[in-house]
Amino acid sequence: MDERTRADVERAEAAIVEHYPRLVRLTYLVLPPSTGRHRRVLTAHGLVQRALPRTRLRRPDGGLPAQRGPAPESGYDLVRQRALRLALAYEGQPVRALPALPLVWGLRLFPRAGGADELALDQALSAAPAAVRAALGLWHLEGLDEDAARAVLARAGAEDPDAAQRAAAQLDRETGAGAAALLSSGEFDPCMVQTRPTDLLRRRQRVRAVAAVAAVLAIGAAVAGSWPGTDRAGRAETAAQQALDQDRLLRTPNEQWTDTSRVDFTAWPVRGRQAGDRKLLARALRVWAAPPPDARITAAAGTSTRPPGHPPQLLYAGLIDNVMVVVLHDGERLVRYAEPEDATPTLHFARVDGADLTTAAALVIGRGNGWMRYLLAPWISEITTRDLPAPAAPPHGLHVAPDGVTDRIPIPPPAGAGCGRWPVAQLRPSTRIVAPGRNAAFLVADLDDLVPVSLTSGPPPSGAPDGAPGEATGAPALRSWARTACSLGSLRGAGVRSVNTWEFAQQRLPEDGGSATWVCTRADTWRGPGSVTLRFVPPAARPADPGRIAGRAVNTAACSRFGPDVVGDIHWRAKSGKWYLLAAGSQEVGGLDATGGVRATAAERTLAAPAGPDTPAEVVGRLRSGGSVRAPHP
Repeated sequence: MDERTRADVERAEAAIVEHYPRLVRLTYLVLPPSTGRHRRVLTAHGLVQRALPRTRLRRPDGGLPAQRGPAPESGYDLVRQRALRLALAYEGQPVRALPALPLVWGLRLFPRAGGADELALDQALSAAPAAVRAALGLWHLEGLDEDAARAVLARAGAEDPDAAQRAAAQLDRETGAGAAALLSSGEFDPCMVQTRPTDLLRRRQRVRAVAAVAAVLAIGAAVAGSWPGTDRAGRAETAAQQALDQDRLLRTPNEQWTDTSRVDFTAWPVRGRQAGDRKLLARALRVWAAPPPDARITAAAGTSTRPPGHPPQLLYAGLIDNVMVVVLHDGERLVRYAEPEDATPTLHFARVDGADLTTAAALVIGRGNGWMRYLLAPWISEITTRDLPAPAAPPHGLHVAPDGVTDRIPIPPPAGAGCGRWPVAQLRPSTRIVAPGRNAAFLVADLDDLVPVSLTSGPPPSGAPDGAPGEATGAPALRSWARTACSLGSLRGAGVRSVNTWEFAQQRLPEDGGSATWVCTRADTWRGPGSVTLRFVPPAARPADPGRIAGRAVNTAACSRFGPDVVGDIHWRAKSGKWYLLAAGSQEVGGLDATGGVRATAAERTLAAPAGPDTPAEVVGRLRSGGSVRAPHP
């Protein structure tokens, strides 16, 4: 090997040592998400370690000497290209064995979980091809322009770099301007990982199995010797063993929901034709306690998958679209066990502690390609469906079977497929628990979790005349939701309990531009933290025009009863072409101050000041109570 080639290898080795976390992050992004986060973490590390060229490189027969060829690549460019080529080769292939190193036994490794924005981006990336993910990584993580990224993709073996970059640009627009920051967060960093054990449940199950065999042998010996040991064996059962006994499942009487102060999942009666199938119920409990290695487990964000600690409540057992389904409730979680014919079982967990009349009104009992079915609470007397982006369209009736299972309901389009429609369900409770004549209907939306999300509209409790946001079934609320319906897609699978949309301000636009609306959409999760998105909605020809995102915040009390005051700001262009900084605050905001690149003040809830499109500004609202509130950034 000549000295020049040896130098290339030495530079590549130095590049891996210096930029190892950067290379692993890029490789992790490109690898297929279907392999699971633990496998992606280890594979990303393994591929980067394999990207180092060998110390002996052979020149093709008849090739030119290295000093007469093109200028050598930098060490970093070389290992990045090799790592990308290895990662792109995983696209469309079955899950293969991990590289020889690193190996981890007894632990699962995964990056730290992010918020709703990171989850939404991860879901969008999961539906994109590897070359598209690679293009985004080269732009946002490597800082390359399109020409440089195209060259890297071509050298790494991408089939159509131009098409990959076009798709990446489209995905970039759909996921918002914060994609670069999100890709740099801990959610996508395989060098900062958390660990969890992999086999505790299996070990515990083995111990229980051994204990059960020993107990059976002891009882058999006692019976053979005519010893009165049966009662002692029964008293020795542990709470965990009782939880796995199908005969101890809790069953709520059919009419208890009509005479209880707790209208939630504990009031649901048992339904389904297989509710007496002891073998089916026993299988469901066994799989919950010790899932087989090939079982598919899905859990809403923040939901534990631990085995039951006491006998759970049985809600449903029956055949749904050729799949045996059992639904259990342990007081904190819903667990849906599905047993497809000739396939491995699946478990779906959802947190439901603190559920009420609306959030315990339905659960997803079955899914298919483009549709789903609800199992309704016994207090729901009517269900209709409507399309959120079409607020004037009348709702459509839906048939419900005697066991509470609905006909199929279309689901919203997947990420990246546009948002021409967004089906939701409108539920009406029985007059046996709601006063006759009261308009108590409410909306729920399916966001890929086991429990649908409650949709409301109006100011947070401290600012509402009746102390709480209203249901989103009135004409004004439906018009407001038409504007924000498509934003629900970013909350899929995030364990969201309820979403409220609130028009907190109206503003007259400069140069006779009409009247704009400022909207705060707050998503609250079952685990507690909430997130908000502020939107600026100018006059539009289409009722479903979503407007522009003016700000986002996560783990915040904004727009809730604990932080009802809010301020938003945005740069807006008038018809004349002139740009303005616009800002608006909620009811308790008595004035606004803009600082930074824009210096302006207003003694009221709205502000409009001339400003360039990229002029930085910080807007703070002065509260009538003497405090202040700062506008969040997009």
